[in-house]
Amino acid sequence: MSAHRRFLPEVNPPPARSRRFVLTARSPWVRAGRSGIHGRGLYARTAIPAETRIIQYGGEIIDKAESARREEARVKRLARGGDGSVYVFILNQRFDLDGRVRGNVSRLLNHSCAPNCRAQNIRGRIWIVSEREIARGEELTIDYGYAFSDWRNNPCRCGTPACPGYIVNEGQRWRLRRLLARAPSHDTNTDAPAEPDQI
Repeated sequence: MSAHRRFLPEVNPPPARSRRFVLTARSPWVRAGRSGIHGRGLYARTAIPAETRIIQYGGEIIDKAESARREEARVKRLARGGDGSVYVFILNQRFDLDGRVRGNVSRLLNHSCAPNCRAQNIRGRIWIVSEREIARGEELTIDYGYAFSDWRNNPCRCGTPACPGYIVNEGQRWRLRRLLARAPSHDTNTDAPAEPDQI
C-alpha cells in the first residue's frame, strides 16, 4: 500500500447529544506556512507525484439544516467585517463537511485559477488529489469553483495568467471576462450590466 493511502484522519466520537463527527486531517505530504495568495496556505513537504491523494479534507459532518444556519452566520460575520471564508464541502444530499474546526490544516488550501490539486469525493470522503507533479515547497491550491452570481463578493489573489480577478468556477470565467470587458471599471462597486442568463 502506498504511503499516501496509509494516513487516514482520526475520527473523534461525537458527544452523547450530538450526531456530528469531526475528522482531523493530517498528512506526511504537507506543511502549513505563510501564503503569497492569502493568509496561510499548505505547501508540499516533499515532491508529490500526479494523482496522489495528498490529504483528506477534515471537518465536522453536519446536516443540511445546520449547514444553512452556518452559512447565514458566515454572511452576517462577513457583513460585520469578520472572516467570511468558506470551508464547507457537499458530501451528499443529506450531509456537508464543515472544515472550520480546530486542528484542520486541510482548510488552509487557497484558491487558484490554475490549481495544482482538486477536491474529489471518494466514497463520501473529500480528498485533495494532485492534478500534476508538485515540487517540494510549492503551495497546494484548488479551484473553489464559486457560482457566477457571487463574483463580486469573491476577489481572487492568485495572480495566474488565467485569473479574471474574481473566484468563479472555471466554466463561467468566460462570462465574467466578457462582463468585465464591457464594464467601465473592474471596481466591485460598479453596477456592471447583468448577464441575461446568470446562474
